[in-house]
This record gives sequence, structure tokens and C-alpha cells, in this order.
Amino acid sequence: MKRNKIALAGIALLVAGGLALAGCSGSGSGSPSASGGGDSTAIIKTNGSEPENPLIPTNTNEVGGGKILDEIFAGLVYYDAKGAPQNDMAESITVDDAQNLTVKLKKGQKFTDGTEVQAHNFIEAWNYGAKLSNAQLNSYFFEDIEGFSYDEDSDLTGLKEVDDYTFTIALNKPASDFALRLGYSAFYPLPDAAFEDMDAFGQNPIGNGPYKIASADAWEHNVQISLVKNDDYQGGRAAHNAGLDIVFYATQDAAYADLLSGEVDVIDGVPPSALATFESELGDRAVNQPAAVFQSFTIPSRLAHFSGEEGQLRRQALSMSINREEITKVVFNGTRTPASDFTSPVIDGWSDKLEGADVLAYNPDEAKKLWAQADAISPWSGSFQIAYNSDGGHQTWVDAVANSIKNTLGIDASGAPYADFASLRKEVTGRTIQTAFRTGWQADYPGLYNFLGPLYATNAGSNDGDYSNPEFDQLLSDGISATDSATANEDFQKAQSILLKDLPATPLWYSNVTGGYADGVQNVEFGWNSVPLYYLITK
Repeated sequence: MKRNKIALAGIALLVAGGLALAGCSGSGSGSPSASGGGDSTAIIKTNGSEPENPLIPTNTNEVGGGKILDEIFAGLVYYDAKGAPQNDMAESITVDDAQNLTVKLKKGQKFTDGTEVQAHNFIEAWNYGAKLSNAQLNSYFFEDIEGFSYDEDSDLTGLKEVDDYTFTIALNKPASDFALRLGYSAFYPLPDAAFEDMDAFGQNPIGNGPYKIASADAWEHNVQISLVKNDDYQGGRAAHNAGLDIVFYATQDAAYADLLSGEVDVIDGVPPSALATFESELGDRAVNQPAAVFQSFTIPSRLAHFSGEEGQLRRQALSMSINREEITKVVFNGTRTPASDFTSPVIDGWSDKLEGADVLAYNPDEAKKLWAQADAISPWSGSFQIAYNSDGGHQTWVDAVANSIKNTLGIDASGAPYADFASLRKEVTGRTIQTAFRTGWQADYPGLYNFLGPLYATNAGSNDGDYSNPEFDQLLSDGISATDSATANEDFQKAQSILLKDLPATPLWYSNVTGGYADGVQNVEFGWNSVPLYYLITK
């Protein structure tokens, strides 16, 4: 598989000297060809999953909700197909020095309630997301802004409104990829109306993106959500269709069956049962390309046998008992690549030569040895289970991983299915789950730090295993403070060597985006993060 690396598009480093992000204000990464035609009144039907939480940008950190938010909101920048940032609401983002940025907004941009998008809409939204008592899952995205606190409610004093269309950002320390982060949904603006009743707003949000919620009852929970084109949107993602129907399929098999029958227009996930055949069945309508997606499973250290030295030995033994090469070949038909780190080959700075990466290689003899050493500390009892959501096409690989562990270590191992993603996440985030559980990451923005900080930094919002290592945290801090990418990436690679020893999660493989589209559907392009560029699709 070709491993394309994506550059950081010139804004990854906060260097002095007035570097300005002056991105495209037109059609972004591409537009439907004139010869392609298409009905501008057509509704595009696609797959999705029920969001875990109400649709509030600072409290959505999972794929189902994120997919919707990215269509109904617009931030300062968006990412094109290759992960390069393009200006959206921003006229310019200027890096004044290593810790200070100036943002100028385009005038005349509107929310769907008719109010104008202004500087205070960003400042108030970010303050809401950062405030401790609001307990937002994405609060850590604001930790580098002056005034942020994990200990008490405080204002982001580093945000200053200059005028209606200009604000400044002062960081509490250098953050080498801060400008690159600004396309992520946590940084979306909110209209004034959101703060009247945030819970109600999350059920029927007022956005400023290329689409809007079709009606007050357009979100049919556990069924689908309907979006229509937002004619007031003036950014680079203007929709070439009339809207999206995002269907919350119970299984990937059902979505794929609907694709074959023409009942759905485009899907971004092929079930394991069809991986061997989908390219021949769909022909040139099949999609199989690298993406910034990483799969793992996490074992909370609070579980019996998985803390301290015993836990470390067992994690290493379990990792070495998994035949990743065989599983990716047999189960996934070459649409996955065995992991050699915690990030993705499509991200600049990725390496397959990290110290300690041998723990990810299948080594049954060493696995048995390490498991026996752990038994000498405390004899193993019970069954090892990996929880997964049944609506995401995970059963086959979970069963394969469990069988590999069972056959290598001679213990009882199995999958633990949950009906849907939301029910699994409820127990994970509530810290009530009593088994290992599938985890992974679909990048928020194209940088190494995004795969590391949100998942493994102490108290990070997506640190579902509650991992904490001061040495790792320090290397993250060093890397994010660096002013050149080579130095930053070196620190992040050293940080990963610590992860390879501690294994707060067990890396499995990198995912290709596998998907496809129906006959008569045109201008389908999948982005760097495996999500289709819906605004370009016609039929």
C-alpha cells in the first residue's frame, strides 16, 4: 500500500514573522465538473450513527455526531481532501509571534437564524467549551489559551475582541500546531441563541455551515437526521446538492445492501463480509484509500490484574499474542495495515521504526513468557473480553483478536457485544465498563499530536483508560512547544516509545477508508480523514 504523507501546509509551526493563513475562498479542494451535471435539487442519502450526545461542538468527540456538526457548522478554517487548511469564516489568521495570533473574519457570514457571525460568537463559544463547570468533552482543546484552568471556572483571558470582525488569541505557551487545529469542530462559533438553553440548542442546533437542520423534528433519534442546503453559507464548501439524509444503520451490512440496491447514495464503511468482493461488485465506484484512522483496544488499569507491574506484563503479553498480519489479511482483505505506532502513516512525522515497537509483533513464545511472569505476581482468573458496538462492523475482527489471544495464551477470551455505539460509550465514559473495550481515533486535524494528546495525556478528554505518565506528558509538552516540525516530531516519537512500554491502549492496525457510491452518483471524493466531501456530491 502506498503510504502518502501529508505536509502541514505551512501553518503547523508558530514561528515569528507575521505568517498569514490566506486560504482559498472558492470551492476548496475541487468542484463538480461541468460535464458531470447533476440535479441541484437532489438529496444525498448516506450512512451514519446516532450521536452520543446533543449536537454541541465542544461536547462532541465521536464520529456520528462529528459528521453532522461538520456539515451544519463552519469554523475559521476547513480541511480540504488532502488535509490542507482553507479559510472558511476567517479572512486571515496571522501568527504574530510564537504565542499570539490575530484572526480577521469575513463580513456578512450568517447563522441560520439570520444573525451575523462575529468575533464574539467564537470567543463566547470557546469560553463555554473551556469552562470547568460545563464539563465539555472537548475542553482540553482550549488548554493552551491564557486563562484556561482544569481546577476552577475561569475565563479565557487570552481571547480579546478587537472589533466585530477581529479577535486575538494569546497562548500560555508555544503550541506548534495551534493554527492547524482551528478547523476542528471544538472551535466552531455559536450564535447568541445557543446560550439561552444549551440543552435545547443541542437537539436542534443553529449553525452556519453548508447545510442546516431541515426542521425542528429532522433528527429522528436512532433512525436518521435530515439536512438541507444552507443558501446563506458563503464559504468554500457551498453545497452542490440540496441536502443530506444521514441514516443511522444498525449494521454496516444493512448499509452496504442498500448501496447495492440503490437505496443509499454513498457509504464510508464496508462490512467485513464484503471486503473480499466490494471492489469487484462496485468497480470504479469502490473506494479504498489510506486515511487517518487508527484502531486499538483499551484495558482500564482499574480492572483486576491490569495495574502496576502485573498489568504492564499482561498488556505486553496480550499485544504479542495477536497475529495482526494474519487478521488484516484474512479478515480485512488487505484494507488494513498492522500498526507500528499510535498514529497514522498519512500524517507527517509518522515512523515505523520507534523504540519498543517490537511489542506489536506477533511473538507467541515471548507472550507466554510474559503472561507467566504476571501469573507469578498474581494468578490469572476469569475471562478476557473486548467490548464492541454491534452496529459498527466490529464483531469479526474482535472475534479474530480474541481467538488469537485464546490460542496463544490458553485463556478464555471473547468479544462482549453492545447493541450500538451510544450504549457502549455510555459505560466507557461513565467508567462503569468491566472489560477491555475497542478504541481508536479518526483524526480531528492532520498532526501527530492529535493522536497522542487527546487520548493519552493526563486528564485528556478522550483518555478513556485514565492513563497518566509524567514523562510522557513532558515529552508531549516539549513537542507542542517546539518551533520546528522536525524537533516536534522527534519529541512525539520519543513519547510514543513510552506508550509502547506502558500500552495504555493496544495498537492493532491502520484503516483504509473503504466505501462506495451508487450508480448515477457523481463527484464523490473522500477526505484525508475518511469522510466524504458531501458538499461536492451530485446525482
